[in-house]
Amino acid sequence: MALNFRSILWLCFFAVILAAWYVMYAMATSMGLDWIGRPSQMMSGMDMGGMASGDGMSGGAMSEGGMDGMQMGMDMTAFGALFPMWAIMMAAMMLPTMVPTLRAYEDLMVSADGTRAGWLGVLAGYFIVWVAFAALIAGVQVGLLATGFIDMMGIATSTLFAGLLLIVVGAFQFTRAKEVCHGVCHSPMTYFLGNWRTGAAGGLRMGLGLGAFCVGCCWGFMALGFVGGVMSLLWMGLATLFMVVEKLPQVGHVVTRPMGAILIAAGLGVIAWGIMGG
Repeated sequence: MALNFRSILWLCFFAVILAAWYVMYAMATSMGLDWIGRPSQMMSGMDMGGMASGDGMSGGAMSEGGMDGMQMGMDMTAFGALFPMWAIMMAAMMLPTMVPTLRAYEDLMVSADGTRAGWLGVLAGYFIVWVAFAALIAGVQVGLLATGFIDMMGIATSTLFAGLLLIVVGAFQFTRAKEVCHGVCHSPMTYFLGNWRTGAAGGLRMGLGLGAFCVGCCWGFMALGFVGGVMSLLWMGLATLFMVVEKLPQVGHVVTRPMGAILIAAGLGVIAWGIMGG
């Protein structure tokens, strides 16, 4: 049976997500990082081997050389490299969370004169907002690096900063702003019914609105990349999984505040660990 246009669009949608994840994996591999965003054992072994041999290179020189090796795939200090990295990361992490929203639009396509062009407009508007956020957080990363709060790989340089970031993101889960933004993301059908626009332009407008609410809901989980490293595939996977669950109609409203409590407890634990000299 031949594929219809709907099936082709959905296949392309999921293909983009898979491609984005593959690109992130390739970036991490090219920089010699493992799945948690740290230098792999192979790279660490090469550095230690170089220091142990009598080749006249100091430990500091080898450390610098190792960092140069990690930059083969990307210069993690330049906005021009960080922005596309974050944009690809947004595609990998946030497009999966759009599935309930796109399904909700499809449910209205017949009764509310929706079209496939409008469906694509919703998708485009949503991603435009997240690309804008990618530019913002890439700039934040450059600033944090310049001030010494994170290292070149986007990892917090102090347990105090990491702990405070966890606490801030956790506390946000209890705020009215989170409740409002999550309400829209959790129930996109309600948003469509109150802001319905037809055609591609209407879909784009609704997608921009949904994207703005989604950024308001999920920005904290993007910022948590600075706790363990923005190139950590483990963080990306766990954050994506939680954000998908948080938007599921049946269970999304149940997990928001418990996750906030977990993050606050984790932040306090990280700070205590740092104070005790861990």
